[in-house]
Amino acid sequence: MKLTILGYYGGYPDHGIGTSAYLVQSGDFNLLLDAGSGALLALESVLDPLQLDAVLLTHYHHDHTADFGVLQYYYQLHSGAKKHSPLPVYGHTKDPLNFAALTFGSFTQGQGYTADTTLSLGPLTLTFLETQHPVPAFAVRIVENATGRILVNTSDTRAFSGLAPFAQGADVLLADTNFLADKPQPRWHLTAPEAGALAQKAGVKRLVLTHLPQEVALSQLQAQAQAAAPDIPVLLASENKIMEI
Repeated sequence: MKLTILGYYGGYPDHGIGTSAYLVQSGDFNLLLDAGSGALLALESVLDPLQLDAVLLTHYHHDHTADFGVLQYYYQLHSGAKKHSPLPVYGHTKDPLNFAALTFGSFTQGQGYTADTTLSLGPLTLTFLETQHPVPAFAVRIVENATGRILVNTSDTRAFSGLAPFAQGADVLLADTNFLADKPQPRWHLTAPEAGALAQKAGVKRLVLTHLPQEVALSQLQAQAQAAAPDIPVLLASENKIMEI
């Protein structure tokens, strides 16, 4: 399984880098996980978007969906051969208005999931955990069937007890790490020490800090997470854009 980080900022793009978007590949299967601002241009640099097998959105905040609409237009207007028509797009059903927008004519087709759903997408099996965020949002656990390799993405969330069991034993944990330790409550994203503590408790093999802040020294963010996870390599999404899992 291969992970390509297409965008890693939270909230808004900065210095030519977009917000949350990831390409997960296993063999010839291509899954776009979130589609934040700048996702389509970043995707075009590594893969013909018409060769996607599926899109999965963890929630409907704009920094995770901003480029989904233009991806729909791409499927409508581009003359190239499409691997799938319509393109399946998976989104949770707790927001009926945004879920309905996943279907666009004959070009994209919304498919619903809940916390109880198990999705079989080609060589991958996906399960979900509802997180704690101001809107419904879902962490996703992706297992590559042939190898048993595991990628977990926390999506957007504050710290809560259900995260560690869900992330248990992951080969790579993508953790929403938007704050330094001194961020006061209320917090709807993890602090760096919380991300590190989550990785340590879950016994993951690698922690990747993502959904990063624009106005914080990322080396400090990394150092705080590493101090809380002394046994685990802690990486920044900004420096690790392609990873074999």
